Amino acid sequence: MKTSDFYYELPPELIAQDPLIDRSASRLMVLDRESGSISETRFSEIGQYLRPGDLLVINDTKVIPARLIGQKADTGGKIEILLLKRLDERCWETLVKPGKKARPGAEIVFGTKNENGTYPLTAHVEELLEEGNRKIRFEYEGVFEEILSELGEMPLPPYITHRLEDKTRYNTVYAKYDGSAAAPTAGLHFTNELLQELRDSGVGIAHVTLHVGLGTFRPVKAEEITDHHMHSEHYIVSPETADLIKRTKEEGGRVICVGTTSCRTLESAADEQGTVHAGSADTSIFIYPGYRFKVMDGLITNFHLPESTLIMLVSAFAGKDHIMEAYKKAVDLKFRFFSFGDAMLII
Repeated sequence: MKTSDFYYELPPELIAQDPLIDRSASRLMVLDRESGSISETRFSEIGQYLRPGDLLVINDTKVIPARLIGQKADTGGKIEILLLKRLDERCWETLVKPGKKARPGAEIVFGTKNENGTYPLTAHVEELLEEGNRKIRFEYEGVFEEILSELGEMPLPPYITHRLEDKTRYNTVYAKYDGSAAAPTAGLHFTNELLQELRDSGVGIAHVTLHVGLGTFRPVKAEEITDHHMHSEHYIVSPETADLIKRTKEEGGRVICVGTTSCRTLESAADEQGTVHAGSADTSIFIYPGYRFKVMDGLITNFHLPESTLIMLVSAFAGKDHIMEAYKKAVDLKFRFFSFGDAMLII
């Protein structure tokens, strides 16, 4: 199967640049994966398609303001650092632009000098890693997260060109555990009120954690999709969540993943019999048509980039023909696409 099989034409004006004031006011396309039938409503009405005994699985990772703009200590040249993965207390794997100015030994400073003549944050490039990334050691006084909150910016996807004034809008209302460089965007549509409404109707809610990396935006350059190298991300499944999934299945409920990250977590943590096991690990699972789903019965997701691993995943679940037809209709109906765009329920 070729990457080009997952291409579709998208007018640039349909790429959502800003979040809606009301998270749950987005449009919702509902796709029946058996028949391919499509209906449309508002996300706030999603409860109409869920049943008592169903279980929503949400990813409670939190996006950190992982984009730092600094300058080289010796030349004053501008340097941009994206934090990808924490390696220890002070060291991170990072993406640095421009990389040629960030060779091992380089020193980068952030913010303005303190009274004692030092900067609030200093970075030392320690070594080159795979794919051109850098291992960087930070020096600072105080709590790193507080410094990052002050100096860092949200690492918005490259297709969003507007400045995000409110950092909380690139996080879900249930975001809890710091660690992501990108948001699990399907969850951005939920409000606390809508979640409580679903609970009151008998829908269960279970938490997983998968820290989303910037690799989620990496284009598939291979002509054959099986030649694509999938990025690795860290996930955690608690014993409580594993038990909730088990009981939901035993009692005839449906497990509905909120986002492709929740899907990848469950499918990675499950054995061949479909039992989800508690624990933590790294996953580089690549789901594309032909994959046999072991756990997921339904999926809430956004509209994804052409030729991306994410559109391949939803095609695996709903069928490629159904998905490509749904995307064509979404374009015709002028749905809003990508991170701050509208949503789709596949069930």
